[in-house]
Amino acid sequence: MEVTTAAPAAFSKDEAKAKAVDMLDFINASWTPYHAVAEASTRLMKAGFQHIAEKDAWKLNPGGKYFFTRNMSTIVAFTIGQQYQPGGPFYMIGAHTDSPCLKVKPVSKTSSGGCQTVNVETYGGGLWYTWFDRDLGLAGRVLVREGSKLQHKLVKVDKPVLRIPMLAIHLQRNLYQEGFKPNLQDHLKPVLATIPKAPKPAAAAAAASSAAPAAAPTNGSSTSAAAAPGNVVDNHHAALLALVAEQLGCAAEDIVDFELNLCDVQPGVLGGAAEEFVFVGRLDNLASCYTAMEALIDSCKSPDDLANEPAVRAVAMFDHEEVGSDSAQGAGGPVMRDTITRVARLLAQGEEGSIERTLRQSFLISADMAHALHPNYTDKHDALHAPAFQGGLVLKHNSNQRYATNAISAALFREVGRRAGVPVQEFCVRNDMPCGSTIGPILAHNLGCRTVDVGMPQLSMHSIREMAGVDDVLLAYRHFLAFFRTFSELDASLDIDSLPPPDIKGTIREPACSHVH
Repeated sequence: MEVTTAAPAAFSKDEAKAKAVDMLDFINASWTPYHAVAEASTRLMKAGFQHIAEKDAWKLNPGGKYFFTRNMSTIVAFTIGQQYQPGGPFYMIGAHTDSPCLKVKPVSKTSSGGCQTVNVETYGGGLWYTWFDRDLGLAGRVLVREGSKLQHKLVKVDKPVLRIPMLAIHLQRNLYQEGFKPNLQDHLKPVLATIPKAPKPAAAAAAASSAAPAAAPTNGSSTSAAAAPGNVVDNHHAALLALVAEQLGCAAEDIVDFELNLCDVQPGVLGGAAEEFVFVGRLDNLASCYTAMEALIDSCKSPDDLANEPAVRAVAMFDHEEVGSDSAQGAGGPVMRDTITRVARLLAQGEEGSIERTLRQSFLISADMAHALHPNYTDKHDALHAPAFQGGLVLKHNSNQRYATNAISAALFREVGRRAGVPVQEFCVRNDMPCGSTIGPILAHNLGCRTVDVGMPQLSMHSIREMAGVDDVLLAYRHFLAFFRTFSELDASLDIDSLPPPDIKGTIREPACSHVH
């Protein structure tokens, strides 16, 4: 079959800028994994995807578009090709919704030096010194008592209510000789308020908090949250609870529990002299979530887009990648296998081996951000593997299986780009440096499917504010879109396990040696 190669990717500055701005809208709305899933859900429903729940029986049809969430921090969306047959493949892109951050501890009420401070926990491997002297807000999820029921709500305190102040140079004269080495327990507590100015608990709540636990009511009504020992009102400053309650429109005593992240309130923007960069936190890995999701949505805008598709197209955005992925909603958990098993079994109507055949035919793109060449630290890269801004997605290689890419998956991914006229870059870590990892090897191990690791190049990874190229957003979107639209045809042209043994060229076949060793 003769394949026409597209011309190198051509696009206007306005087209690239529009895609980057839309990505910024997504990231600015997605302060936490919960908000990222909520924003993704909104976009998917607007595009005609049907929400389904894992706890319900599924009714799926070829040509259908579906999504579900788990823990409100992981989301899986998929479309079913109208030519899907039992045992047909999944063509997937996997990314993650979480980023390194500071989280409010279950008991956060601390005070020191006349100030109310907040006890926080580090999540993931952040560049924690970048969190000093930043204007910080709060966001996450809250359980609120409404009558006899508990309600799950998302909250965002989008104003600078917290700050981790740096110690003045005058009080640490040896900073440049010894380096900045803050104690993460003692020196990373954000200041919330001065004690004299801080809001006080409501009188009723304070009284209830100090009183002995009341007897359980007999009329079916619930007791006040403030009446229980060890409750939220006791564990957190009234000022912090008041900020959350104000956003939710409830009383502080009605807050049962929460999971809150500290977040930089400065929104993401375009930057650079030519507006060619994106400056925003959580690029790792919401940029991959955004481009994968938008590609899936645009790959099936009309029913005709799935008319000749024999595969299931899917995007999965997992929580907890930054801490190892081993959770119910992480890539190390059963989310993706559960999805494939349920869909494949339902569409196969019990046909033998349908799930195993689906897994063996499937292909996964693990999409996570890559390290661009740093202009001030060029020695940190292998000179022959130095990804640049505006150069397209980066193929990640590691023979020690820190990345799941191999020659077959890399060649197929490059070929998708070649046919679409989209460039690809290569990355392999220096031998004298450790290599990071992704969800790629985890899912390849769990699913047994072909996998390639790729990512957009960026700088300042795991900083509170990161940096990427504007063109790379559009290039990643185009590559993922081409993957969904064209991979079925490409994949049908290559089958490495059904071929006869290869004819090995250039081998010297010698008779057995009679020498006794």
